[in-house]
Amino acid sequence: MNSRICEMLDIEFPLVAFTHCRDVVVAVSKAGGCGVLGAVGMSPDILEQELKWIDEHIDGKPYGVDVLIPNKMVGKDEKFDPEKLVGMIPQEYADFRADVLENHDIPAAELRTIDISGSGFAANTQSGGAKALLDVAFQHPIKLIANALGVPPDWMLQMGKDNNVKVAALLGTAQHAINQVKAGVDILVVSGTEAGGHCGSVPTMVLIPEVYEAIQPYGDVPILAAGGIVTGKQMAAAMTMGASGAWCGSVWLTTVESEIHPVVKEKMIAASSSQTVRSRSRTGKHSRQLVSPWTDAWESDKAPDPLPMPLQPMVAEPALAKVNKLAEGGHDGAKDLATHWVGQGVGLMNQSISASDVVMEFKQDFIEAYERLDGYFQE
Repeated sequence: MNSRICEMLDIEFPLVAFTHCRDVVVAVSKAGGCGVLGAVGMSPDILEQELKWIDEHIDGKPYGVDVLIPNKMVGKDEKFDPEKLVGMIPQEYADFRADVLENHDIPAAELRTIDISGSGFAANTQSGGAKALLDVAFQHPIKLIANALGVPPDWMLQMGKDNNVKVAALLGTAQHAINQVKAGVDILVVSGTEAGGHCGSVPTMVLIPEVYEAIQPYGDVPILAAGGIVTGKQMAAAMTMGASGAWCGSVWLTTVESEIHPVVKEKMIAASSSQTVRSRSRTGKHSRQLVSPWTDAWESDKAPDPLPMPLQPMVAEPALAKVNKLAEGGHDGAKDLATHWVGQGVGLMNQSISASDVVMEFKQDFIEAYERLDGYFQE
């Protein structure tokens, strides 16, 4: 396809797949798109294993790696000290998370104590942790690196230039887009509020044309549209508004290859677009996830206000890890509580098919959308 994204990433179809599953990365790239592996939850050693496996199975096709380096975060410019972070979390947060689980028949006495077990996320969002991940990534033939929160640091942009790898950044406002262009980002991932995971408050339909117009005086940087996009028709619509392709994450969660547990996958397939919530309760920053009694509890009047990143993940992740493990074993209370990040496009994710078939459906939908528009101009 004649798209700047295709030219920059050497791909056939401008569909970029964000995923934590190496199998999805490989399937999407081999089907003509570009898989991007989310690395923030991995240690450098685990990332090395994942990328080595990808290299062995992807047949030389392009792929990328995504990290998360927030511009604002507690302790951002300090030496990483998990014990110090533990000391910043009030006891009421430990008690609240334990109460939520115990209300669903899950013993949770150990969760009434905050420890460093949930600090891995915090470590990888520090510059040192993220750089360690990128040092691993650049030992592999990646085509793209992306930062999920804020302007990439200068050293990340320089690493991209030094290795001839494009640098992308996610954003949710026109001003953020201008800041990214001024910093020298190669690709803008313009993410509307419908997106799963971290997201802003402006809908995709409004944000794409707003950003496209806003950046023109500063540089015509290509846009990947994101936020609720799970079909080729939506992708085509975004490209008529100024995007050069699409960045999708949620749609891969219900694929055959997806890493998420069948319990959550079944919930997603059954969910409507109204069954997600945008909340700070998981990471300390607004992120969209599937509604469950866990998310309901944090939205209630009895819940403490979520802590800033990276403190809130140290509260939420150990509890949710226990929920997920018990859900896998069939515990009814855990199955009820189980949740995952997902966008409002979940209402259109009604079946579990392979990731390569998803790419094919995107292509077919895109062509049908083009033909529909072209039909309006026919006599």
